[in-house]
Formats: sequence, structure tokens, C-alpha cells
Amino acid sequence: MKTWAQFAEEAPDLASFGRTRLEGRIAYLATIRPGGAPRLHPVSPVFAASGLFVYMSPSSPKASDLRRDSRYTVHCSVEDHHGGEGEFLISGCALETINSDQREEIFREARSQGRSPLESYVLFEFRIREAAATIYGDHANPSRTTWKSEEVDRGDPSPQRANDS
Repeated sequence: MKTWAQFAEEAPDLASFGRTRLEGRIAYLATIRPGGAPRLHPVSPVFAASGLFVYMSPSSPKASDLRRDSRYTVHCSVEDHHGGEGEFLISGCALETINSDQREEIFREARSQGRSPLESYVLFEFRIREAAATIYGDHANPSRTTWKSEEVDRGDPSPQRANDS
């Protein structure tokens, strides 16, 4: 799986489009409930430190879902019934960020964007396994772009944590 920066290096046009669709907007995070059913959450992704991050209350169902099974999908919001400025989604595994210096860097970036993360919030970096975009300029023939990491998917959804240094 790739960090956002690694993904952007491999697929710069798709990453640029994705960042435009996610940055400063509400997106939708899909996680997996304990029983295996999907759960959907509105989130506000943060781009910082070469990665894509989402923070949340430690009591949030999305935090417990990601700690139990790190697989996720994020989809941008769409402005209208015609597809607006296009769709973008990524899927992969979330890595909980526990390094205090990195947490402060990400929270500082979020605050610079007018957000208010609390120190008690948990923070996840979203590593990317695949990405896709659909642009509806010509509704009869929408433009679709996909990217997939060449890394082998070992199918291990167990939660991962960054080292605390």
C-alpha cells in the first residue's frame, strides 16, 4: 500500500484530481462493522506530511471499526445528480498514528485550515491500495480512470499502528 505522496508519484493526474475532490470538503468513509456489514461516516480528510489523514473522537464507531479491521474506502461528495465535478474514491488500509510529533504536525495543519481537532482525538493515515475517478463531461461516455498498487494484497485487515517515537 502507498502513502498519498507515493500514490501521487505513480499517478500524478489522478492524485491531483482526487486531492481537488477531497481537500476542504466532506467525504464519506466506509468501514466494516464487527458483524461484517458496511458502515458509512462523513469525514473531513487532511492532507499533510505527505499523507492523507482523518481524525476522530476515540469513542467514534469509525475508530473502533478501523482499529479492529483497518480496511476502508473513502468517496468524495458529489454536488448534483449529474455527477458534479466528478467522483473520486480510494481504498486501502488505515494506519493509526500514535507518534506525538506527527500527530501535532497533522493537527497543526488541520487548524491552519480552520478545523478544531482535540488532542484526545485519534488519527489515522489512509494508505492507498487503489483509486478511481469518474468525470461526467459527456454523460453518454463518462471518463473513468483507475489505479492499483502493484504490491501484493496479503488480505491482512488487522489493525496497524505507527511507532511512537
